[in-house]
Amino acid sequence: MRTVNRVATLLLAVALLAGGVLVAAAGLLAALDRPGPLPAGWSATLTSVRWRDAPVRGIAAAATLLGLLVLGAELRRWRPVRLRLADDDGWHLHRRSVERRLARAVRSVPSVRRARVRVRRRGDAWRPRVTATGDPAARADVEFALRRELDRLTAPRRGPIEVRLVPARRAP
Repeated sequence: MRTVNRVATLLLAVALLAGGVLVAAAGLLAALDRPGPLPAGWSATLTSVRWRDAPVRGIAAAATLLGLLVLGAELRRWRPVRLRLADDDGWHLHRRSVERRLARAVRSVPSVRRARVRVRRRGDAWRPRVTATGDPAARADVEFALRRELDRLTAPRRGPIEVRLVPARRAP
């Protein structure tokens, strides 16, 4: 999604830059009593439209909405692609790889069959969230397996581990 945001921002910036250059060129040419940079038909149309006209308001509303959407997408916090190991050494792990390893560690607990792990980051702390199918009484074993795997990965400060164990459905 970050790539889409950057492309949308680039397109919006290019459109604004082109519009600004066009307005500056039109102002310069008008000051020199020369015809504008646009063809005569376009220039007549653009000078005859008013703010009261519906198409003008529609285009202005669409441009404003697009700008607000791009701004909102840029300000939204996305899940990190990489998780930093230590503050100053520059080493990192890919988040998806960490999630897969932690899910494998959870599945190694005897009463757990399926597991999905999502790792969130708050500052430098990793906050794993586990959703697994298995015996709810195995919560302590799941947390122990997660902590052991996080120690193997040399994870930095760890936040709380959220574990949700859903009992397996039995066939009737």
